[in-house]
Amino acid sequence: MIAQLLFTALAAVAIYIFVRNVGKIRRNILLGRDIEINDRKPERWKTLLKVAFGQTKMAARPVPFVLHFIVYAGFILINIEVLEIFIDGFFGTHRILSAFGPVYNLAIGFFELLAFGVLISCVIFLMRRYVVKLKRFTSKDLKGFPNRDAATILCIEILLMGALLKMNAADQILQNRGVEHYIHAGSFPISSWLLVPWFNLFSSETLIAFERIAWWFHIIGIFLFMNYLPFSKHFHVILAFPNTWYSNLNAKGQLNNMTSVTQEVKLMMDPSAVAPEGYQPPTSFGVKDVTDLTWKNLMDAYSCTECGRCTSVCPQNQTGKLLSPRKIMMDTRDRLEEMGKNIDANKGSFVDDNKNLHTNISEEELWACNTCNACVEACPININPMEIIVEMRRFKVMEQSSAPASLNSMFTNMENNQAPWQFSPMDRANWIQTLNS
Repeated sequence: MIAQLLFTALAAVAIYIFVRNVGKIRRNILLGRDIEINDRKPERWKTLLKVAFGQTKMAARPVPFVLHFIVYAGFILINIEVLEIFIDGFFGTHRILSAFGPVYNLAIGFFELLAFGVLISCVIFLMRRYVVKLKRFTSKDLKGFPNRDAATILCIEILLMGALLKMNAADQILQNRGVEHYIHAGSFPISSWLLVPWFNLFSSETLIAFERIAWWFHIIGIFLFMNYLPFSKHFHVILAFPNTWYSNLNAKGQLNNMTSVTQEVKLMMDPSAVAPEGYQPPTSFGVKDVTDLTWKNLMDAYSCTECGRCTSVCPQNQTGKLLSPRKIMMDTRDRLEEMGKNIDANKGSFVDDNKNLHTNISEEELWACNTCNACVEACPININPMEIIVEMRRFKVMEQSSAPASLNSMFTNMENNQAPWQFSPMDRANWIQTLNS
């Protein structure tokens, strides 16, 4: 009974803290401008199934695709066994789902194979980062917490899978010895091969201690992992699904027109035009801070996996420019988190801190982008860093008249000559005269 009460208390506290932190993330995302995204629903469901569940965009790089799919499948399916652990913890039972008989045995055996696959995959991922040192995992974007975050999650996964296999190994031996409470149930292809020969050397009392320690370690580890997720890039294991459903389904080369500017131009060009009811002239243009972005842009920032595929295919980054699409998303999330903490500290209202998104992202980064959409195409979960870059550029140009000299020259020519070139419209056809000479 004491163990049940302790488990219930731990579960209640862990779930409460998780819900509270997820609520803060939801609050932060909704700080963005409201947009309506509910069109083409069949296509959206298809995108969700292909990109989030099927991970089809990961397949461009087969080795990490296979490894990541194993870890992803383990995260989804092994949670079925975690459900049993929860039920056992609440009611003091042991392997309560064993009532399903052969199906249960098959499932436990499959979970063991999957757990071992997850463990091996995480070890390989660590080696790719710290032994092979792939370029996209060693860039300065990941210095500090992002690098520690990746290693922390991989180590947690290894420890959790190891605890699961140890628990099953001790459980299997106790079943075979006929120890009370340990009913015959389950199939253990990995732990019986890897750990049982060694565990057989211990007494039943010691094995009971091993099994209980591993059981508690596994469930407490899950509680800790669950509450670490909202502070980690690995929150994408939850947000990847809604984020892909709300993907931009338009052609990648199609930029969003500024509705406010379009309306103003229509009113200026047509004296008989009537402004829509409730229309207010625009007071600002583009994106100065994260609150000027849409909630979908902010969901993108929280969904970013920091995998670096976007940066690895960015032609500007490859040629040594400062731009890193991954950093754009990380900086956006950092600024949003900063704003959220400001709101929490000031009891629900934001107090101006003399900072904005441009504090985090430099002009050099913004103007390096050539809007080729390579980053958008490469992202495994359809994140769009380019949209943030374009909107921030619009603020620079339309609010601050700040743009590279070459662009300012073009803007002047467009205003004076109705063309990007420095020629009067009257002289535009002069070249034809050279054809007769």
